[in-house]
Amino acid sequence: MFEGIEGSGKSYHIKNVSNYLKKKKIKFIKIREPGGSINSEKIRKLILNKKSKFDKFTDLLLYMASRNENFHNILLKNNKKKVILIDRFLDSTIAYQHYGMGVNLKIIKYINSLILKKIKVNFTFLNTVNKKNLKLRLKKRKNLNRYDNFNFKFYSKVQNGFLKLAKNKKNYLIIDSNLPIKLNKSIIFNKFKKLI
Repeated sequence: MFEGIEGSGKSYHIKNVSNYLKKKKIKFIKIREPGGSINSEKIRKLILNKKSKFDKFTDLLLYMASRNENFHNILLKNNKKKVILIDRFLDSTIAYQHYGMGVNLKIIKYINSLILKKIKVNFTFLNTVNKKNLKLRLKKRKNLNRYDNFNFKFYSKVQNGFLKLAKNKKNYLIIDSNLPIKLNKSIIFNKFKKLI
């Protein structure tokens, strides 16, 4: 899993890792959340549309609906058969919906358990970014979605939530995306090669 707030570099790194797997002819799939399967991509458009205004529970249920589609159409078929790379997954739901928006954590965990059953995350690369670089990176984006327009107080709550989830866990690697991108690329590759 590649996790992190907007502008943290996770999508860049997951792309590099998928290119590596292609070159090595290792079977893999890469999806993003929200999105992935055909129906999940439809849900993604609805969630991220700048004109969309949802109650926090509606938001949560849309994310979960997208995940449910991915579970039945992608994850179940490929689990333990291919390397599965996901750009945002379980931790994003907890970081954004619980720590960011205040949805009860028990509700999130319960719905996840219903959807994912016994599928577990092997490893998480958590990308972090400071306020200055977040602002600079969002300015460079041509198309901003609804989640690119929150204030920094919200992003700070979410990032702190991610860090709480990662604390003292062996299957996490925290990547400081304020450091040079080449350095982070080599850190991720060194760990990723060991994992596969």
